[in-house]
Amino acid sequence: MSAKNEISVTILGSGTCVPSLERSSCSVLVEIGNSKILFDSGPGTMRRLLEAGTTIFDVSVICYSHFHPDHTSELVPFLFASKYPGKTRRETPLTIMAGKGFLHFYKGLKAVYGDWIELGPDLLNIVEVDNAARDFFSFDNFTVESIPVEHNKESVAFRITDSNGKSIVYSGDTDFSENLITLSEDADVLICESALPDELKVQGHLTPSLAGELATRANVRKLVLTHFYPECDKVDIAKQCRKTYTDCLILAYDLMKITV
Repeated sequence: MSAKNEISVTILGSGTCVPSLERSSCSVLVEIGNSKILFDSGPGTMRRLLEAGTTIFDVSVICYSHFHPDHTSELVPFLFASKYPGKTRRETPLTIMAGKGFLHFYKGLKAVYGDWIELGPDLLNIVEVDNAARDFFSFDNFTVESIPVEHNKESVAFRITDSNGKSIVYSGDTDFSENLITLSEDADVLICESALPDELKVQGHLTPSLAGELATRANVRKLVLTHFYPECDKVDIAKQCRKTYTDCLILAYDLMKITV
């Protein structure tokens, strides 16, 4: 299989809101041909992009799973840096996809930062996806599907599928979700939050065994667990996940690269 037919996934941030030298907050880069798609942009995302050999100007689509700061807080510096008046600046439009309410969220940011984060209609396209049902969008060499999940009212999971039918699913933050199982059916990779160990389950988040159950029911070929709170470092996360999932299992760390 040639490189041009591969999907490349780079975990930019495998952590949470808890400050860490090892784990930045949530973000994942997906590369399909010349297209670079970003899932979430928590603190540390732009630095990790540079460490992964990519700049903000290379990113053409950002998909936001929900509006919590550990998933969105680097949007403001991302847009601000895109206005830098040097030789390297944004020349191609940026599409931002997120659940309903994002336009209001962005309006609030503009109320604080004004035109410092306004790219203009020729460079910024905002798409609010359906918060109540599965939604579908086509781009030049890939499609994006979204579906509501169990976290915030705006929370959605995303599925990216390339022209060869290979697919990546990004759960965002969620509790156990039948919708996520539906979206992830037969996916090549499911990048799934697993915030806390089984014994510390909290509402709105998954644990390793629950993430494994989701992946098994969806017949996912490869499960990547991410979004780890520090408590996850004290237990055998893989062992907990193996209670419910027997296929390829990966525990994410920052700058990990996965090829599909």
